[in-house]
Amino acid sequence: MEEVFRHPTHFLYAHRGEVIEGVLPLAHVKSRLFGNALTSLPFAVYGGVVAHSEDAALALEAEAVRLAEGLGVDHLEMRYLQTQRHPEWPTQDLYVTFRKEILPTEEENMLAIPRKQRAMVRKGIKNGLSAQVDTSVDRFFALYADNVHRHGTPALSKRYFQRLMEVFGPDCEVLTVTSAEGKALSSVLTFYFRDEVLPYYAGDDLAARDLAANDFKYWELMRRACARGLKVFDYGRSKQGTGPYAFKKNWGFEPTPLRYEYQLFKRDGIPQNNPTNAKYKLLIETWRRMPLGLANWLGPFIVRNLG
Repeated sequence: MEEVFRHPTHFLYAHRGEVIEGVLPLAHVKSRLFGNALTSLPFAVYGGVVAHSEDAALALEAEAVRLAEGLGVDHLEMRYLQTQRHPEWPTQDLYVTFRKEILPTEEENMLAIPRKQRAMVRKGIKNGLSAQVDTSVDRFFALYADNVHRHGTPALSKRYFQRLMEVFGPDCEVLTVTSAEGKALSSVLTFYFRDEVLPYYAGDDLAARDLAANDFKYWELMRRACARGLKVFDYGRSKQGTGPYAFKKNWGFEPTPLRYEYQLFKRDGIPQNNPTNAKYKLLIETWRRMPLGLANWLGPFIVRNLG
């Protein structure tokens, strides 16, 4: 957060004697365009308090509120996975997450995919696609940046992905799918945490759809996770009513609403800094028409303020 985005961070912890009872990471994102917020955590699907006791959790949240007021932010945002801790706080119901158990064998996981989507996976296999783990983000970034540009949204910087791989080491991996001729078609940057696999950022070439490279990519990731003995496949966050939402549903994953809670200080409503907001329609259309090189240079200056 600080190295790449230059956002001040605050790591709160509650302790009883020498024992840490809970933690709460926060980052302060201040922007003229998109507001002034203290969030746990920007650029992350999940966040909020992790604590052994309710006393520790309450103490951390109270300290976060004091810190937010001291910083003069417009709002405090907690990105909880499922727990709704403060029914009196406004909540954002835009996002859901998709999580599912990884079954013990490759065959069981294949058969658990609904028939039409399973046919797409088999199509990718028939097309002679293959997948490799990359040691750099080069191929991933080229596909990712082109993909988000086509959708009219700014790309995160290449340096950000490089730092993720450096900091997380073996727990951060890039898997790239290539055609039978060796052309890079689809790529995903994935995190591994305990017994979970979390595909986080992805990108595809225009040719990926016809060759079923996207379906093959996620199957290959699931197959490899099964071979490693992992237990949970976390398909990540999607906005309700979007293409990614439908794609994950078609894989047999059920959506779980995300409990993003807000303590509002200097605003009347929850911020809507997302592409579904109608006021960004013209900006999205303009971005699509921008040359890719210019978009990749300018994008990180904009997206760092979105969080």
